[in-house]
Amino acid sequence: MVRKIDSDKVKTYKAKLEIKALCMNYTLRLVEGSIDTSLISGNWMDETTHKSYQNVFALGNPCNFPATIEQGQDFNFVIDTASVQKQCAVCMAYYPTPPKKLFIKVVE
Repeated sequence: MVRKIDSDKVKTYKAKLEIKALCMNYTLRLVEGSIDTSLISGNWMDETTHKSYQNVFALGNPCNFPATIEQGQDFNFVIDTASVQKQCAVCMAYYPTPPKKLFIKVVE
């Protein structure tokens, strides 16, 4: 679900879904916005493809991420500071993701 927000009150960012792997092992790249660099991985290599990525993070809350966003697609988001995250079943198959994870909310 994509939510509308008042962008004057909340810091929004733009990301690209770089890797949409099995079991919601998603890698996202920051495309626009100034974010605390300690929150994301400045340089990370996918050990499966040996491709390097800059300014990436793993999805911390896969249950809240819209299934309609496809690999390669850009989207806007805010950092989700909600203390309670939606729970869902996620399979345990492994695909590498960056070590840094962000809880995000996709917005218009």
